[in-house]
This record gives sequence, structure tokens and C-alpha cells, in this order.
Amino acid sequence: MKFLKCLGVLASVVVLAAAGCSNNAPQNTGGGSSGSNEPTSSGSPDSGGGAAPSDDITVAVVSHGKAGDTFWDIVKTGAESAGKELGVNVTYNGDGDPAKQSQLIDNAVAQKVDGLVVSMANPDGVKGSVEKAVAAGIPVITMNSGLEQSKAFGALTHVGQSEELAGEAAGEKLKEAGVTKAICVVHEAGNVGLEARCNGARKTLGGTLDNLQVDVSNAADAQNTIKSKLLADKSINGVLTLNPVVAKAAVQAKSEAGSQAQLATFDISADICDAVAAGDMLFAVDQQPYLQGYLPVSFIALKIRNGNDVGGGQPVYSGPGFVTKENAAQVKQFAANGTR
Repeated sequence: MKFLKCLGVLASVVVLAAAGCSNNAPQNTGGGSSGSNEPTSSGSPDSGGGAAPSDDITVAVVSHGKAGDTFWDIVKTGAESAGKELGVNVTYNGDGDPAKQSQLIDNAVAQKVDGLVVSMANPDGVKGSVEKAVAAGIPVITMNSGLEQSKAFGALTHVGQSEELAGEAAGEKLKEAGVTKAICVVHEAGNVGLEARCNGARKTLGGTLDNLQVDVSNAADAQNTIKSKLLADKSINGVLTLNPVVAKAAVQAKSEAGSQAQLATFDISADICDAVAAGDMLFAVDQQPYLQGYLPVSFIALKIRNGNDVGGGQPVYSGPGFVTKENAAQVKQFAANGTR
């Protein structure tokens, strides 16, 4: 029932985003490289397209994403697209080290930005900095990770998915496919959201599910680690990855190990859509990272310009949705644009 409620809220979010987006696919300005702190040029009322007055609002987006991670490139694209459409200056920075991420948040506060968007993979590690921003009167919206702590830290709302519920839904699908013994491949140590996904899947699978730690920045090593696990235990008949890069590594690892394990993943890319369409993967869980960048910037602009509060004290769900054989080709078109 909880999962169905999430999907209901997701549907309303998609309608909201569609109403605020242009019909053309947004372009990834700034080259899509993570870690840039250059403001996105938002244009002016005379530049065409009906943009809102520019340069009156600056929103800092500070994520835990690593440079070169395609997932966070999509989040960045969403934030910058919202900035262009709404006449908002957007800066983007990311660092997976909570101490360094806190410094980035503190820098944004010192620069007296008008709004702050933060992902909290390690909530306790960034708590002090987020609370300082709130105390300074800066509207804060959390996204992607940290849903459970968002309200307590003083954020207006959270945009993302409940990782626990998404994991439960993934576990149910794996169970339906006959998986009884699985591994859940965690690619970032200390990320509470990833642990929640595995815990959720473990609850509903009905069999056994063990975590396997890899490093997302070393795909070759991740592939070897998964391969070794499959070779060592032939009874493993399911692999759940939590990232598209690791998912691709798992496909290759399964092939090299001669394993019959069924694969599934969180998050998508064009390659993952191809793997699902080809039957190499059962499904992919889509949390729609573009919305996680686009919606918070939009919500902050509405808060500042019109006094709107979105979410009613509750999170705004961007997922989970599922990419299966039936819709993989359609979703791939958007993934190729860098917006899914």
C-alpha cells in the first residue's frame, strides 16, 4: 500500500514537471561536468522563450556526487535547465566526502545564496552545515538522499524516492522472478540510501540477500569482485546493483562466470535500457534524477517569488518507477538526451 501511494505522488510530480518544462529536450549547459561552481547563465527577458527575470535569485546545489558520474550529470542538467527556464542562477558542486561537502555548503552560506539544494548520503556528516544554512534564513531543499532526516534538519521538503520502499519493490520483483539467493552490490561505503535499498529488498525477497562492497570509481575491480563472488557460490541466482556503471560490470561478470543469476539494477542509462530490452537484465528502478535537480530549483524560485511551500511538510517523490522490457525502448530515447 505504501508503495502504491508513492506511485500516486510520483504521477502528480511528473505532471507538475511536464507543466513547467518546454517541449524540447533541455541541453546540458556547462558541459555536464560534476564539481563546477560556475553559475549557469539564465538568460534575460529579451533572450526569447519567456524566461523569468534573471539574476535576482542564486541557488547553490551541493551533492555528494563524484565528478564524471553520469547520474549526477543528469541531476546537474535538471537543475541548470530549471535555472534557464526560470531565470535563476544555479551553481553546482559535488563531493562524496561529507567533510568536504560540508565545506561546500558553508561556502554557499558565506556567499549568501538565496536557496540551497543538498543531497545527504551521510546525513550526520552534513547536519551542522545544513542547520547553519537554515539558521541563516536560506530556504533548503534536500534531494536524492536523506529523506528521513530532511524535515528534522529544517529543510522545506525532500525530492527523491524512499530508498527503503524502492528496495522493497525491487525485492518483490526479484522474488516473482524466482530469485532465492542474491547479492546486493553497494558501490559507496557509508551511503545510508544504498544500505536502505538493500535492506528493503532483503525484507521482501523471502530468501537470502547479502551485501557486496565495491567501488564505483573502479568498474574493472567491481566486475572482478562480482565475478569472484558468482564463481565462489554457484547457488547465487540474483544480483541487484545500485548504479548503472556497476550494473554494466555485473552483466560482464555474469557472462565470464558462466552464472545463471538474474540481474536487476537501480538507476538507468541508455546502455541499461538496451540490457533490459535484450533480456540481460530483469528491470531497472528509475528514480528520475533529472527531476531531483529540476524540481528543487523550481520550488525555491516559487518560495522566494511567490511564497509557495511545496510538499505540505512531506517529501515529493520522483520515484520509484520501473524500466522493463515493455517500456525500455521508450525510456532509452529520453536517457539518450541526458534527461532520464
